[in-house]
Amino acid sequence: MKADVFFHNGAILTMNANVQPEALAVADGKILAVGNKLELEPLIDSSTKVIDLAGSALLPGFNDAHVHVWKVGHLRTTMLDLREQTTLEGVYAAVRERATQLTPGTWLLGRGWNEAKLIGGAPDKTGLDAAAPNNPVVLTRTCAHIHAANSSALALSSITSETVAPTGGELDWLRGHAIETAYGLLQRAMPAPSVADYQGYILAGLGYLRSLGVTSATDPAVDPVLLEAYRSLEAQNKLPIRVNVLFIRRPDGGSETFPLPEKFNSGFLRIEGVKFFADGGLSGATAAVSIPFRNTEHTSYGVLRFETEELYQLALEAHLAGFRIGTHAIGDRALDQILEVYERLEIEHPNGMRHRIEHFGLANKTHLERAKKLGVIVVPQAIFLHELRANFQQYVPTPFLEHCYNLRAMIDAGLTLALSTDGPVVRELDPLEGIKAAMTEPMVEGNGITLEESLQAYTLNGAIAQGDGSNRGTLEVGKHADLVVISNPFTTKPEHWKLEKTFVAGLEITQ
Repeated sequence: MKADVFFHNGAILTMNANVQPEALAVADGKILAVGNKLELEPLIDSSTKVIDLAGSALLPGFNDAHVHVWKVGHLRTTMLDLREQTTLEGVYAAVRERATQLTPGTWLLGRGWNEAKLIGGAPDKTGLDAAAPNNPVVLTRTCAHIHAANSSALALSSITSETVAPTGGELDWLRGHAIETAYGLLQRAMPAPSVADYQGYILAGLGYLRSLGVTSATDPAVDPVLLEAYRSLEAQNKLPIRVNVLFIRRPDGGSETFPLPEKFNSGFLRIEGVKFFADGGLSGATAAVSIPFRNTEHTSYGVLRFETEELYQLALEAHLAGFRIGTHAIGDRALDQILEVYERLEIEHPNGMRHRIEHFGLANKTHLERAKKLGVIVVPQAIFLHELRANFQQYVPTPFLEHCYNLRAMIDAGLTLALSTDGPVVRELDPLEGIKAAMTEPMVEGNGITLEESLQAYTLNGAIAQGDGSNRGTLEVGKHADLVVISNPFTTKPEHWKLEKTFVAGLEITQ
């Protein structure tokens, strides 16, 4: 077999420090050979595309281990993007402008406000009523755990001053704020995306990720309609990168539990995982903590979404069926809870599954030790340390700051750490920016990680987190030829790092 593509004259980063080859050959979408250039040159013929790396680095394609693909796409298509707003008046002005483009009665949806960055504070019902008097409005905070609605949206959702929030949620009627599971009350009246809508959002989101060198990703919290959109796109061979989905079991604001989906794995779509939310978000002070948040209007310990026994029973069903579980858990109380659940699963029903904890934001020494013992895979977001730093400094209890997304401690504890963005919680989804943040922007000096550790966390460890460590994440013979070429990070400064080429299944992607 001859090579379709042949790489040489650069740094070939296999993710194995003991293997430093001179060349790499690709055929039929897989890595054909890795090794000495002279030994591999017979694989070249007249049809082979020979790529001179010219000193740049070839490495496995980046893996975003936790990114809400359709929501990224929604913000890049039809949803009002508020992430760059710096004043409350700017938010209201954007709403007013969008309202002029809509017919009366049409829902106006936006996302991305962050009160820590807004002069004037958070949007509220009164301000939204004035900005869009003829349209129901729901503006989702950047973290997606707090939502601001106007009077029209509340009325259409049958939410009054007497409405009681569901378990795991809170309502602030005067402000029009729905927190955590209370968002489900608004969703009852909001227009639900169709399968076709979701397909458009997915393609927009995946296309953007691919432009950043992301060749595989995990989309957490996928519901049945979104799953149908993914299955349809996969059947039409339209997925531009490989996707692992975590199927949501319990939707916000509802007591129903979606049945486990049918398992599926085609190489471009994997459906073998489920998702739970144990608590809220750290940047909005709704994560479940044992010491109250600082600088909040009322004393707040955040929100636990489940009683422990209920969460255990839901997790047990998935565990027994062989599904990998990914649980959103940030605060120390939530980490205590989910580690207890995972420990019970391992003791009572051992099956070798390595479950995940998404975010793992305030893990202390005990959490690290318990997670290591269980083989838990942790999926934090280094880019939070850059974009949401002001929120953490404002809200996180002082004793917890040293634990806040402490990547150094996670690696030193021996955990498998898969980096991700949680986009569109943050605007910056570029893996190179995430790597810079992991290295240089820890909350506490000394808690950063190295370039080598960061690269592994964005490649091999992401593949392991998906169950795909055997077919991607390193440059080894037989693995998918999902590759990126970047300016050599070991010979250039971070500000000069640049994505040069991306390959999926051996095919170069042109943007």
